[in-house]
Amino acid sequence: MQKRVRTAVFPVAGLGTRFLPATKAMPKEMLTVVDRPLIQYAVDEAREAGIEHFVFVTGRNKGVIEDHFDRQFELETTLETRGKTKALEELRQDLPSAGRTSFTRQQEPLGLGHAVWCARELVGDQPFALLLPDMIFKARPGVLKQMIEAYETVGGNVIAVEEVPHSEISSYGVIGRGAGDDSGFAITEMVEKPKPADAPSNLIISGRYILQPGIFDLLANQSRGAGGEIQITDAMQTLLQSQRFTGVKYQGRAFDCGSKIGFLTANVAFALDRDDIREGFVAELKKLNVNLSQ
Repeated sequence: MQKRVRTAVFPVAGLGTRFLPATKAMPKEMLTVVDRPLIQYAVDEAREAGIEHFVFVTGRNKGVIEDHFDRQFELETTLETRGKTKALEELRQDLPSAGRTSFTRQQEPLGLGHAVWCARELVGDQPFALLLPDMIFKARPGVLKQMIEAYETVGGNVIAVEEVPHSEISSYGVIGRGAGDDSGFAITEMVEKPKPADAPSNLIISGRYILQPGIFDLLANQSRGAGGEIQITDAMQTLLQSQRFTGVKYQGRAFDCGSKIGFLTANVAFALDRDDIREGFVAELKKLNVNLSQ
């Protein structure tokens, strides 16, 4: 029987330079898609999948993330006094239970692999999920829950993947596909940003992982890779030599909110999915009368 995945790690120390000046004083993870911060979507996905411990790897000027996942008694009292019980209940539902959140600091911007390594003492000797908050998904069930279902069958390490056109794969980490169906197949190799001609497939890593704790020992001694940073993919490539990696081609739609186009598209897609604002939003879009053929 596999050890349960109870802990999730959220790397939130990035500077968000692609969204300056909006992120000069506000963490990029607090940018909102409709009316929810990006980090809230990732936490919601983790809670749906049964995660019990939420570990945030933060950096300078990220205190607002910790505040977001804390109670604000003045706000709650005001809402209660004004009879805004629905808003109050929604705020309380969004919060993990007391004692379920932990925060640690990545003191230098040394890459995703280093951010994950910074969480080692909080994770301990247990498998854990890794969720990149830049990536949000419209998926039912959520992507991490789909991955947990695969993990409970095969164990080991699990990575969410999606197909992209071959012309785009040089921007991503790409995996080689072995035996198995879309809900869980063997990963045979991983290549970071290959040329299209050298790529083993058109399946890219999509910002959701389930990893065994052995990754921490590898990250502790990992040489700096692309961009002079400690890359999680480099450590996973080493771990692949001794442990099983399973790919899950998830059912759903991804939005890369680390890019302006992905972020804007996510806002439109999630707004159109909201019964309370869809009709009015569609009406406003029609007023724009945009000629998309230009």
